[in-house]
Amino acid sequence: MEYTVGYYDVAVVGAGHAGCEAALAAARMGMKTVVFAINLDSIALMPCNPSIGGPAKGHLVREIDALGGEMAINTDKTFIQIRMLNTGKGPAVRALRAQADKKAYQFSMKYTLERQQNLDVVQEEVVRILEEGGKVRGVVTRTGGIFYSKAVILTTGVYLRGRIIIGDVNYSGGPNGLFPASQLSKSLEDLGFELGRFKTGTPPRVHKHSIDFSKMIEQPGDEVIIPFSYTSGEIKRDQVSCWLTYSNKHTHEIIMENLYRAPLYTGDIQGVGPRYCPSIEVKVVNFKEKASHQIFIEPEGINTNEMYIQGMSTSLPADVQIKMLRTIKGLENARIMRYGYAIEYDYVIPTQLSLSLETRKIKGLYMAGQINGTSGYEEAAAQGLIAGINAALMIKEKEPVILKRSDAYIGVLIDDLITKGITEPYRMLTSRAEYRLLLRHDNADLRLTEIGHEVGLINDKRYEKTLKKKQMIQEEIERLRSVKITPTEENNRALEEMETAPINTPFTLEDLLKRPELDYEKLKILDKNRPELPQDVIDQVEIMISYDGYIKRQIDQVESFKKLENKRIPENIDYDRIYGLRTEARERLKKVMPGSVGQASRISGVNPADISILLIYLEQQKRKKAHG
Repeated sequence: MEYTVGYYDVAVVGAGHAGCEAALAAARMGMKTVVFAINLDSIALMPCNPSIGGPAKGHLVREIDALGGEMAINTDKTFIQIRMLNTGKGPAVRALRAQADKKAYQFSMKYTLERQQNLDVVQEEVVRILEEGGKVRGVVTRTGGIFYSKAVILTTGVYLRGRIIIGDVNYSGGPNGLFPASQLSKSLEDLGFELGRFKTGTPPRVHKHSIDFSKMIEQPGDEVIIPFSYTSGEIKRDQVSCWLTYSNKHTHEIIMENLYRAPLYTGDIQGVGPRYCPSIEVKVVNFKEKASHQIFIEPEGINTNEMYIQGMSTSLPADVQIKMLRTIKGLENARIMRYGYAIEYDYVIPTQLSLSLETRKIKGLYMAGQINGTSGYEEAAAQGLIAGINAALMIKEKEPVILKRSDAYIGVLIDDLITKGITEPYRMLTSRAEYRLLLRHDNADLRLTEIGHEVGLINDKRYEKTLKKKQMIQEEIERLRSVKITPTEENNRALEEMETAPINTPFTLEDLLKRPELDYEKLKILDKNRPELPQDVIDQVEIMISYDGYIKRQIDQVESFKKLENKRIPENIDYDRIYGLRTEARERLKKVMPGSVGQASRISGVNPADISILLIYLEQQKRKKAHG
């Protein structure tokens, strides 16, 4: 029997990393919101790696924070180790990575949801989407409860028809022993959505006291803590080390001897797995020439002895997992607390969405996270935030926030999903971004805080602080361009002591700062009237001057890119009427229905000749309209 529970603006189905961001964003934008979890103890669950960030993923977390999301703040509250990666490389690929206390992260995020005004948190399984006349009306739960809403955001993670596989054992289930969502996929299929099937997995967890850390390489956190959130301020905290060890020939032999029992090779797993985070058996098979693979031992929290074995994701039988682990240095006596497993799940083909993450088929229905075929907490949270923002804007009858590829990694992520489509779980990589020198982790606030303020997720005080930071950066760059250092004996002696060439003519401080052997701090001896500036301002000044030529080149590329992005394609365009388009291009364009020529140019199967034909057609239509 079905019964009406209530009326909401936004209903969020799933309370993982995408669902938490979506629900908080909608509620904070004034929407009466409800968020559902099959089990409230699974809110913000980290069923896999206990970490946040890393290359590209750390960029996403910073962008979430700049837009007014929660992931960075929650990570700063609960991390037990934090490190800046790639410090020896250029600023485009530097990124923060934190080890979180899994349970603390969950409880902190759950409490944040519980305290949020306009937000109800409900333990229920959603089994059906209500739709009428091409518009979403709400959801129905397993107990028969009807929650009417103007928008629905699906953030179901890996729960849709989830199936756990360990060796020849498989059963219906969600991650970490939770229940799957067994009925919602049927509702989506009935509504006409095309679903696919993916697979992901986790490694075993072992008891801390069964590990010999003396045989491993310690990896401590950074002495100086740089937080994820721009709002966290200075953090001082004792940190917990991670440890590095390696697989070896014996490990690989055990895996190869048991491939006939590996579900990935017996055909028991049908779903496509993540290429950039493969199982250990895939690594051993595909990289036979490698004598070893890195294995990281990561603590799951302060108040637990569970240790996560990063790099050993597997669905091999339990007895094989024990044997192969005990061949590794430091794990000879390892006691497994949780076995590794694979999980298969349904996802929705993301080309059925628009760039706002609203489905093209049903108005008011949004999707975010692993339901769109992505992998990773950060990718999910980024989508959840955008879906939450856009659902609220839709209800307010305002234009959606659509981040371009030149605006943010979030823009790259969503554009890749919707425009290019996917054949495997999507992971954000720095190499996917064409303008990564502009999209650095350190300048996310300068790029995106204004948007967060416009939609109502960034308060005036924080926005004004960002504007002040921008002003200080610009003023200091202009000052460095105007201050000239003359070739006096004293100045040249100072330059030689800094192991850089003396000068024969006056040089500006900007010119000197462009020398790779010099930095802002070293130039202090020559800069007599230097103002006192915050370190984050100094960092931006250094990067913008040191990489000035490269940055200008990317800005020019962005301007060219915008010309195609600004050429809009009418929503009612009939591609069948465009003479000269190849059949493949016509079908791909009809499937994605791009909003701009720029987006059309990135669709797989659409080549430059097709774009030329499309541009000619659009120009012809424009002239016809102009002449009545």
